[in-house]
Amino acid sequence: MILAIDIGNTNIVIGCIRENEILFVERLYTDVKKSELEYAISIKNVLEICQVERNQIKGGIISSVVPPVTGTICHAAAKVIGKELLVVGPGVKTGLDIRIDNPAQLGPGLVVGAVAGIEEYGSPLVIIDMGTATAFTVVNEKRQVIGGMIMPGVGVALDSLINRTSQLPKISFDPPKKFIGSNTVDCMKSGVLYGNACCIDGMIGRIWEELGMELKVVATGGMARHIIPYCREKIYMDDALLLKGLNLIYGRNQSNF
Repeated sequence: MILAIDIGNTNIVIGCIRENEILFVERLYTDVKKSELEYAISIKNVLEICQVERNQIKGGIISSVVPPVTGTICHAAAKVIGKELLVVGPGVKTGLDIRIDNPAQLGPGLVVGAVAGIEEYGSPLVIIDMGTATAFTVVNEKRQVIGGMIMPGVGVALDSLINRTSQLPKISFDPPKKFIGSNTVDCMKSGVLYGNACCIDGMIGRIWEELGMELKVVATGGMARHIIPYCREKIYMDDALLLKGLNLIYGRNQSNF
């Protein structure tokens, strides 16, 4: 069994994997102010709640887009499981063929998602990671990452709207009573949910148009479950995609780790 951790700007996704089976997927808030001990306690609590014995964990792997907390969480996790963790970065084998202007600019989270997406769903493929940002990764029929798009995440855009207006309230992501809202809250809910869904549908259509073919589409990330059900295109949802990618990368590096 291995411990897999993906550190995003908003959430930290934690899971344990045994023989390619994801035992659980849990999320913590990313907090750059937390100490190593505080993160260690959080990780230990997650394992206990999910009934995982720490002595059953043979190793771990971390990907991170938040450098200030990478080392802190790496040391915290090592303190909990008593073993060094592999960190996705330069020198780590991923098996991914990256064909963008500067391959080093492809963030670890997108690398991990692409590795899992190709393995799980094949190619050509579009991977949509819906977190603090909404990032599209495009993989061609040769299993090569050829580029993508990055746009403001659902939560970021909503927070900006609320903070820059004097009369718009905070809202939940529950669906509105109907598409055409008849009050402020329902109007906002419709705009956020259906508006982002339409945007994703439109982006997918333009990707297909540029490549001259239809691609499979898979979505992951904390905001996917709120938006993807309202999309009209066929999109697979995979909440554990990044953990699957981390598991694959961990296996590909065992000879050197």
